[in-house]
Amino acid sequence: MRILITNDDGINAPGLKIAEAIAQEVAQELAGERAEIWTVAPAFEQSGVGHCISYTHPFMIAEHGPRRFAAEGSPADCVIAALYDVMPERPDLVISGVNRGNNSAENALYSGTLGAAMEAALQGLPAIALSQYMGRGTKGLVNIFDAAASFGGDVVRRLLSDAPWDHGADYRLFYNVNFPPVGSDQVKGIKAAPQGWRNDAFFKIEAQNSPSGRKFLWIKGGPQANRSAPGMDVTRNLDGYISVTPMRADLTAYDHLDSLGALFE
Repeated sequence: MRILITNDDGINAPGLKIAEAIAQEVAQELAGERAEIWTVAPAFEQSGVGHCISYTHPFMIAEHGPRRFAAEGSPADCVIAALYDVMPERPDLVISGVNRGNNSAENALYSGTLGAAMEAALQGLPAIALSQYMGRGTKGLVNIFDAAASFGGDVVRRLLSDAPWDHGADYRLFYNVNFPPVGSDQVKGIKAAPQGWRNDAFFKIEAQNSPSGRKFLWIKGGPQANRSAPGMDVTRNLDGYISVTPMRADLTAYDHLDSLGALFE
């Protein structure tokens, strides 16, 4: 079994090591000595770039060790580089993460972690995005990725063995997994959950002047402790559950196609 690991926090991010350990655990259990783990991750942090690709300029890639590479590009770039330059054969699975911070609700639309999983799905590969929600329950932990480290392998195994993957579909499924902001001993279970919506979690601007008097604009995130509707991913996470959300890159609002068609007849 061959697994590709990437992320959006960068090649030196601690969450990447957690993802590599999860992949090693899963691959060895399924393939033993034939397991191969490949890592192609951004050379520096790429949080918030979504599904961006470096279409208008080239980027460099450097080998950091056996089957371990850093690319000066986005997470989606890393997947493309792995498939068409780095790896001699296509992977059986792509794992993106483990992201430091949640990619639940509207965060999913900005996430480079999910951008990499989406690119893998568009390339016809099974893909799972893993993210660790941060909050009061993770602040005192020795390992802030404790929940992801403890349950990540089980979630990935169960998705691989039993979840639908829509093999051959034009826009195939990929999975968004968010671990709750608690230690592993406080995790209550795993729940399938739709993508939620947090009120007042919009990104905003904070302006600051530099010592030279020039104005700079900083993008500022909204509060992450706001709940979504009951049963949605954010609320599941804040209640101590791991959320698993099936996703596709198809953005069509199918519930409005009929009414839109009638409008133009």
